[in-house]
Amino acid sequence: MPRLSPHLRRSARDLRRWAARPHVLFGGVYGAVLASSMVAALSGQGPTEPADRLNDAQWLVITAVASASAHGYAHLIARRGDESVHGVRAVVRLLLSEWPLVLATTPTLVLLLGAAWGWWPSDGVEYVAFTVNVVLLFAWGLLAARAGGRTWGSAVKVGMADALLGLLVVVANVFIK
Repeated sequence: MPRLSPHLRRSARDLRRWAARPHVLFGGVYGAVLASSMVAALSGQGPTEPADRLNDAQWLVITAVASASAHGYAHLIARRGDESVHGVRAVVRLLLSEWPLVLATTPTLVLLLGAAWGWWPSDGVEYVAFTVNVVLLFAWGLLAARAGGRTWGSAVKVGMADALLGLLVVVANVFIK
């Protein structure tokens, strides 16, 4: 097996360190759960024609941006108490720091757009989206556990538990809506 260059190894290590930051982990998990919940809620509305999937994709983007904005806004209000946010730039930076949540909905968005554009069948794409998001929840849990110093075996168990918990949250959201 070829050896990785020191630069490539350092880049991979930096990427893992960046992805293990709490706000990135939070956004990744929140976005995956949000995307699954949205697809479940929208798919339960009836037809699954390509045009409907385009509409679902649009609602997913709107909801992801609205959720990220609401979360950033809540952080802004919470941080005013300790006066750690000053000025318009700081506010914009704080709101834009919620981009991992929006980015985490991208796999589901691509699946919905692909179904809308006829790249694959429109019917049943929500099951693929659920599967992809559960795998992502497993990966986020695994990454967080490894960043926390757990062994691979322990991290895999944590990832599996996190995926199961995420699946339960999505199912609960579907029943609530």
